[in-house]
Parts: sequence; C-alpha cells; structure tokens
Amino acid sequence: MSFRIDLIKAFREYLKLELSLSENSVEAYVHDIMLFNQFIEMRELELSFDQVTHKEIEQFLDYLFELGLRASSQTRILSGIRSFFRFMQEESLMESNPARLITNPETSRKLPEVLTYEEIKKMLDTIDLSEPIGRRNKTMIELLYACGLRVSELINLKVSQIYRKDGFLRIRGKGDKERLVPVGKPTLKSIRIYTDEIRSLQGVVMANKDLLFLNRNGKKISRHLVFKIVKQTAEKAEITKNVSPHTFRHSFATHLLEGGADLIAVQQMLGHASVSTTEIYTHLDREYLRDTIMSFHPRSKA
Repeated sequence: MSFRIDLIKAFREYLKLELSLSENSVEAYVHDIMLFNQFIEMRELELSFDQVTHKEIEQFLDYLFELGLRASSQTRILSGIRSFFRFMQEESLMESNPARLITNPETSRKLPEVLTYEEIKKMLDTIDLSEPIGRRNKTMIELLYACGLRVSELINLKVSQIYRKDGFLRIRGKGDKERLVPVGKPTLKSIRIYTDEIRSLQGVVMANKDLLFLNRNGKKISRHLVFKIVKQTAEKAEITKNVSPHTFRHSFATHLLEGGADLIAVQQMLGHASVSTTEIYTHLDREYLRDTIMSFHPRSKA
C-alpha cells in the first residue's frame, strides 16, 4: 500500500508544479486516484500501479455504476485515472496507459435510481406533520437517506441502538454483523420529536417495546408498509422516478462519493465490506466516520 501512496503524493506534485492546476483540480484528481486505490485494497488485489490493466479499471467503473454514481461523475473519475497513468507513463514507470482506450461510461446505460438532494428535501417537505404518522414517516425517510439503511435494518432498529449523545446508530445488518453509522443532528432531532411526542403516547405491544418504528396498533412496522409510504410520498412530491426504500441507500452512497468522501468509509457505513476487508479497516474510528458524514452528507448541515 505504501508504494502506491508514495506515487499518489508524487502525482499531486506533478499536477501542481508541472501542470500548474488549481488547488481544486489537484484535489479532485487526487481524490479520483485515491478512490481507485481504495478499490484495489478492498478487493485485495495485490497490485502495484504499474501492474494495473484496463480490466481492473473497468471493474472499478462497474463498481461505481452499481453504487449508483452518475455517468458524468464516472467520466470525471475516469479522467483523473487517465491523468494518473499518463503521469506514470511520462515518468517511465509504465510502457502504456491502461486507461487510454477505455471509453467514457454511457449516459444511456440504466443506472440504479438515485434522487437529488432537492428531490429528497421535496419529499420530506410534503409530509403532513400535523398527523402522528406523518412524524413517523418523515423520521423513517430521514433515516433511510441520512444513514443509507436497508429497509430490513430500518424496521428492526431499536431505541436502545440509538446513541443520541454520541450521534451514532448501532445497526445489525446482513449476516447478523453489527456496524456503527453516524447520524446527523437534523435526523437525531427528528428521532427525538417522534419518540418523545408521538411514540411515547402510543400503546405498544410488550414484545415490540424497544422497536423504534411501530404501526398504528403498536406492533412492528412491515416492509410492505415502508415501501407503500415511500411510494406515496414520492407521488405526492410529484417525483416521476421509480422510488423505493433502496433508492435512498443509493442516494446516500452517491452523494457522499460525489461530494468527496472516502470510499472505504462509505462502504463501512453501508455494511458492504467483506469479512477480511472489515478486519483490515477496523482502524477507521468513530470520529473519522462522523467527520465523513458531517463533511460530505447534504443532510448533516440542514
């Protein structure tokens, strides 16, 4: 890993001194190659940069596509990667540029549906908060987007898994694996209002007393109801995209990465990482994850 980091540092100097790029352009290009470097690490590819072929770059672009990154964003990242390998070639570290013949991602290729922040805000603003279920529904959508939760994680979230003071949720995801996900102040405020002013006045079935989200009968909310709420809210906001709870998860990842976040931090918060990758990156502490959310998530400062 260190040899790749050293090359990225040299690339930064090349951009600044030889190409005289602006600081913003330098940071954007360096971020692009850092994302690619993190992809190599996450896939445990024992490669130095001079061993990279077009195959690894295409796999990386496919991965960004699966996350829901727009074609324009993929193209910009590919531009940064091309520049890096051009630098490698000029420094006689490679014979040819493996990114040179890779075509820009097709805008016509069907991406996973992703909402803009404005569309998400519009959905939240259309919810009638004068109704108790309106406050619950708003809090659910806030959490789906603010934390990138799966619908199963949302409906199983417990009050005891919310650490308001620390600003984290303890999520039990696929394979019964736990992860910590930072949550911003606006979403914590929404949770507090819902729990203190709505849920606390509701009759709760004893078996479900620790579950955060309940239906009108005080029982666990169903996946079907969450899908229905999301669909109806999108229709009310006049959003024509095919919106589901998972759309917010794609939007969470896309908005963070396009804003400049760290790929590994995003993956850890999504709970995508393999067991071996999780073991490698356990040094990503809570403050680092929190800083990622606060710096790059649009809803953290709302």
